Order: sequence, then C-alpha cells, then structure tokens
Amino acid sequence: MLLRPRQKTFVDRSVAALEAEGNTLSVAPTGAGKTVMFSAILGRLVSGVDSKALVLAHRDELTAQNRALFETMNPDISTSVYDATTKSWDGQVTFSMVPTLSRDNNLSTMPSIDLLVIDEAHHAVADTYQKIVNAAKEKNENCRVLGVTATPNRSDDRGLIEVFTNVGDQILVGELIRSGHLVPPRTFIMDLGVRNKLLDLKKTGEDFDMEAVEEILNQRPINKAVVDTWKEKANGRPTVVFCSTVEHARTVSIAFEDGGVAAAFVHGSLSPTDRQRELEKFQTGEVSVIVNVAVLTEGWDYPPTSCVVLLRPSSAKSTMIQMIGRGLRTIDAEKYPGVKKSDCIVLDFGTSSLIHGTLEQDAVLDSALLDDVEPLTMDCRSCGAKIPLASHECPICGEQFGSEEREKEEREIEPLTQVEMMEINLLQQSNFLWVDLFGDNASLVSTGFEAWAGLFQFEDHWYAIGGRQDNDLKLLTSGPRIVGLAAANDWLNLYETEDTVHKTRDWLSEVPTQRQIRVLPKQNKLDFSLTRYRASALITFEMHKKAIHELIAAADQMVA
Repeated sequence: MLLRPRQKTFVDRSVAALEAEGNTLSVAPTGAGKTVMFSAILGRLVSGVDSKALVLAHRDELTAQNRALFETMNPDISTSVYDATTKSWDGQVTFSMVPTLSRDNNLSTMPSIDLLVIDEAHHAVADTYQKIVNAAKEKNENCRVLGVTATPNRSDDRGLIEVFTNVGDQILVGELIRSGHLVPPRTFIMDLGVRNKLLDLKKTGEDFDMEAVEEILNQRPINKAVVDTWKEKANGRPTVVFCSTVEHARTVSIAFEDGGVAAAFVHGSLSPTDRQRELEKFQTGEVSVIVNVAVLTEGWDYPPTSCVVLLRPSSAKSTMIQMIGRGLRTIDAEKYPGVKKSDCIVLDFGTSSLIHGTLEQDAVLDSALLDDVEPLTMDCRSCGAKIPLASHECPICGEQFGSEEREKEEREIEPLTQVEMMEINLLQQSNFLWVDLFGDNASLVSTGFEAWAGLFQFEDHWYAIGGRQDNDLKLLTSGPRIVGLAAANDWLNLYETEDTVHKTRDWLSEVPTQRQIRVLPKQNKLDFSLTRYRASALITFEMHKKAIHELIAAADQMVA
C-alpha cells in the first residue's frame, strides 16, 4: 500500500517533530486518511527496533478499525488488544480503550511504553487520558506522545498545551477539496432579519444558550422562509439540518412537511431503534431532509448528503466544521450506484460562518504542498506552541489569528510566490504516470504490476474505473474530474507498493516488448516513439474497452 504524496509529507513532518520535541499534535480532517497516516508513523518508528507502542481510542469500534488498518499496512509487526474482554500486552503495538485502561487495576499492568499514540487527541486533557499519559511518563520519561485529530479545538476552550507543545503538521480542509478527496462547499450566509440578535448572544458554558437561539429562530415566518430558501437553493438534495433544541427541530421538520417536503427528525432522547428507523428513511430516500439536534455532528456519515442547513450558531469552530463536514464526502460508486455529487450547498442561518469564517476562507494552501519536509511555522502568541503558518487558529490552545499576525510572520521569512493560489495537480503529484490515450484529455489510464485505473469522460461527467489482474472492473466514482482522479489514484495506491512503482517507472524509457507489439491496436504498431509503459496502457484499455463502456452506460442510465 502506498501513501498519497500529501500523506507522506504528513508522516515525514510528524516523525521529525516527534524526534525533535518528544511530542506532537498532527491534525488531519475527515477524508485525509488519518488512520492510514498514524499507522505509517507507527510502523516507521517501531519497525526493526526493540520498542513498544500503545494506541488509545475512546470507542470500541475505533480500536478495532485502527488495529485492522495498522495490521494491513504493517503485517510484520505484532499487535495485541487491551480492552474489557481481552487484556494483552503481548504485541509490539497494543490497541486499548481509554475507559478500560484508565482504571487503576488495569493501568498498573501497563509495561514501559516508548511511543503513545492518542487518536481523537482533542480528548487528551480529559482526566482519564491524563492518568494514562502520566503513568506512561512515570514508567518511561522518554516516552514520546503523538496526538492525531480532525478537530483539535475543544468547545470548552481548554487548550492541549498540557500534552502537546507543537503541531507537527496540519492538513487543511481546502487541501482535500483541491485534491478531490472532498467536494467543495457552496456557502450562502442567510439573514432573515434576526442576525444582530444572534450575534449578540452570550456563551453559557461551552456554547451559546440554545434556548435563547430557539427563541430567536423558532418562529413560523422564519421556518417558512428556511423551507422556501432550501427549495430555491437546494431543492431535492439529501439534506441534514442542525437545530438548537428538540422543539426547534420538531417545528422545523413540520415546516418542511407543510411545504410539501418529506422530512424526519432525530434527537438524543430517541431510542437507538427509533433513531435508526428515522435515519433509514433518509438513507433510502423516503425523506429528503433529516433534522437533528447535535446527534449527527460527528460519528455519522451518509456521503450522498449534499446540503447542510445551519439553524444554530456555534461558538466552537470545530463544531461548525463537523456539521458542514457531513456534506463534503465524495461518492463511492459501488456503495451508492447512480449518485452524482459535485459540491455541497451550505445554508447558514445561524451566523457560524460570520463568527468563524467560511470553509472557503480556511481553504488556503501553504508550504504543505512544497517538497520540503519542514513546514513554515510561527509561534502562537498565547501558548507559545510552534504551529503551521497557515493556521487561522492555534490547534493547541484555540487562539484566533488574523491576517496581521500572518503577514508579520511572513515578512520574517523568505516570501513564497503565489503559494495561497496553488492547486494540487494530481496528474503531476501522483505516484503513477497517467497516459492520455487519444490526445483529447478525455481518456486517461495508469497501469501497475497489481492494478490499473482509468478516468473517462462521457458527456460532461467523469467516471473513474479500477481493475486488477484477472478481476472484474469496478466503478470507483463518478463526478468532477478531480474527484475521479483522486479515486483512481487511491485505487492504485491501495494495491501497488514502492517496489512495483519503481519497476513500472523503468518502463518509461524501455521500448515495447515483442508480445506487446503483437497485441497492440493496428494504429499504434508503427509508432516508433511508443514506450513500454504507454503500450501497457493502450493494451489495458483495448482488453477492457467493452466492459468500460458497459459500466459507464449502466451508471449513466441509472442516474437518468
């Protein structure tokens, strides 16, 4: 399995920070492949050496997922699990549940740990996590601590400086949008005449007073205007709506129904069975809109969702990103046949985008795309942590930065040319060479030893297809060209290795073999500039041309 180029940079930077500082927080949003990257970091640091690592998670399913992917990427490194049913430290890398391990009788059994990895590291300052971190440090003062999270800033404004003194790397949402691993949001900030009242709200505890929010927003004329706006901007799109209170969600769902739009709503008081029933209505298309109160903020994904409605403000930017993130997932064509998705409409009635800035404003590319392992950094003026220069807020303590701070730091370093305007060119950054089969940029193929992938344009749509030796073809995704390229590259990364990529690159300077020449299409047999690699791409396409056409036709017909 290969890492994407940006994932490799993330791994390199995180390892460098760990070795230099003894700890680091690395930030990677949904879609970046967080588990893949920390598995690569772990593998690099413990492989071939006499060291022991511990990976912490706060849910059983995360522990199982983390272990399974780590073993896939590092088959030669032994693992074990320490949870409520299996208490084993036998593996070189142990995966454990925090609620279980933090109990005194269990924690006393922990051996000396050389590397502690904390998944969902925004929880790291909680008492249960602190018990484990302190115990690990007591048993080995040189224990290094790696934290990984998608949303570092906590809603209670408590910083992570107790555990982490620096940020090894931070992948921005904008990077994933530009690389095709998330779809772009189209944000509309809506004012229904109550914006000033919402902006005057005060925090009560970790967030704004949601009862006060309901009082402002839960009015019949406003609810009708929300439905009318949705019909204008996003009619028919699978939509998730975030409300302030249960009563607010109930009346908003009724407003959609009164407007002729099938809707359901879920909240924390529903039983698991009832909640699942309502979610299934949404996932099967029985309803177009699902309304909720803080239930679907994290831990729930339905990738066909292509509209997010914010009917509440959020004092924590991470919460806003989590809510909008429900609509940014790309489509796996095998799981969701016939679904096309190119963007996500965000209707913000709750001022979150005004308070925190839209995701588009955060979608800034900096030195993260350069070949250098070392990112441009600045020191947080509040906590002193070393953080990436592109940060709009400190991932360690949550301190907000404006353009003045960044401009000041930029004046002190060698300026970069148009860094903020850079876009990821997957054709250039890919681990693989892509062949334009017919010179029209509408049929692209890349081949390896174990797999191949193609990207094909039909009318105004792009279809990514993956194949393996002696296996049926798979429609990976359909949508914008950049999303298709991302899916095709990820397919090749899944099955190829550094060794096979190196062997394939050798083909770039080699002439076609006699066997290739025999099976090449007639129009290519006398092309004396042909390389072995281009010949392989042409032959692959010819062998599977009929199946490719059938897959695309079936997918197009399904959508129609």
